[in-house]
Amino acid sequence: MKILIVTDAWAPQVNGVVRTIEITTKDLTALGHTVEMVTPLGRRTFPMPTYPEIRLALFPTRALTREIKAFAPDAVHIATEGILGMAARRICIRHGIAFTTAFHTRFAEYVHARFSFVPESLMWRWLRRFHAPATAVMVATQALKRELAGHGFKDLRIWSRGVDVERFRPLPDARHPYPGPIWIYVGRVAIEKNIEAFLALDLPGTKVIVGDGPAKAALTKKYPDAKFLGNLTGEALVRAYAGSDVFVFPSRTDTFGLVLLEALACGLTVAAYPVEGPRDVVGPEVPGGSDVAALNEDLRDACLAAWQMKQHPQTLTPRAFAERHSWRACTLQFLRNLAVEPDQP
Repeated sequence: MKILIVTDAWAPQVNGVVRTIEITTKDLTALGHTVEMVTPLGRRTFPMPTYPEIRLALFPTRALTREIKAFAPDAVHIATEGILGMAARRICIRHGIAFTTAFHTRFAEYVHARFSFVPESLMWRWLRRFHAPATAVMVATQALKRELAGHGFKDLRIWSRGVDVERFRPLPDARHPYPGPIWIYVGRVAIEKNIEAFLALDLPGTKVIVGDGPAKAALTKKYPDAKFLGNLTGEALVRAYAGSDVFVFPSRTDTFGLVLLEALACGLTVAAYPVEGPRDVVGPEVPGGSDVAALNEDLRDACLAAWQMKQHPQTLTPRAFAERHSWRACTLQFLRNLAVEPDQP
């Protein structure tokens, strides 16, 4: 098939949405499909308010209409609810083109965290309206599917997440030049990620933060003992993971947490809150989850328990757990969702 994927999230951003789309696109191409990407790159853009690292396309509708007409896709997938996503949705509806969407990000909570005067209920109504015309709305977990159904979303389909275990792997020679144990966070450095809950913990060793975002300057100043390494990609990112001991995931709002699988593939144990995302990926109901992750409302207790797991491996190692999650299975889910008719169960 010729598949058009529209996303407002793209390089140089480093986050789970970008990595998911990059890997899926690569795998779709390996399966023989032709994929055309619509991203902010090469377009007139402006910085997103409160998050200047994210660039938003400016008036993209006319050019995007030409691109869709020229490519003549067999399937259109709108990955984000940003300006490009809204333009693609509008064009598809106007021209009778069927499309799918994905729910990657909790915009209702994120917008409310930045602009407290905006009620979450208003954002949920907007999100429900945005996704309503899609033939399928793809979500990463069963828990998120149930939650969105409760908010009135229809035609929900599972599109899970995997990890590239050839790229993300243990590296015995990788080690950070800081006192251990090494506690690492990888992801956006933004208020909704709840990073300060991690940085404020009384833990031995060193806290390492990989990523960038609007909260970085303030957190760097407030927590001078933590090591802020900025955005890392490729082998540098793998070495940052592999040189650490425990991956700390303080977010309470992520819909999945792809970084959890990346850290596990590099041999780290995980500490997190027992909330959606971590619970769906490494929770006690997930086979092997209790061997590789400690989930606790007391994040410090979770960290110390995960450190004990790292020192005394359980029946299933983090690496073995990660090897159970292949990207190919996820890509095949994505393809099946593209072909799903809305009246099928």
